[in-house]
Amino acid sequence: MTTVSIIYFSGTGHTTKLAEAVNQGSASVEGVKTNLITIRGEDIAKGRYANETVLAQLDASDAIIFGSPTYMGGPAAQFKAFADATGERWYRGAWRDKVAAGFTVSSGPSGDKLSTLHYFFTLAMQQGMVWVGFPETPMNDKGINRLSSYSGVMAQAGQEPTDVAPNAADKLTGELLGRRVASIAAKLNK
Repeated sequence: MTTVSIIYFSGTGHTTKLAEAVNQGSASVEGVKTNLITIRGEDIAKGRYANETVLAQLDASDAIIFGSPTYMGGPAAQFKAFADATGERWYRGAWRDKVAAGFTVSSGPSGDKLSTLHYFFTLAMQQGMVWVGFPETPMNDKGINRLSSYSGVMAQAGQEPTDVAPNAADKLTGELLGRRVASIAAKLNK
């Protein structure tokens, strides 16, 4: 059995909707089990993330997909607190050769979301992970990858309710990323 974990922070619920779509895509691959993990404020004390149960779940995963809204040109502070807590995993090489990918949401079509995806990529590279991009071309009839990102998935949501944004095309894009990561992890896990 291949395990894909999606770990994310969501400030207003929009990133949760995208994480659920990514999870749905991962879970659609035969032989794949998923963990949908929220970074919770109560797991952060004095700026430090501390939830050993979650970190152990990630240690046991074959793939980890990172998610966060883009705030002020980068991931949310809560996600960064989580990432900082993975230093001991880096030291042990615990995530080496795991598959990695990422997704983000912000209100603007660009919103400097690429900076957040690059942060996830850098985290994955420091951990020795194998990054999976998103090869779907934009300008298709379903709106897949409408924001034209190949480093990971970008979605757009402003102040709309979470049943409106991210829109169906952005959620489908997230679902396809989840399926791609799970398929690759399953192939590597044989």
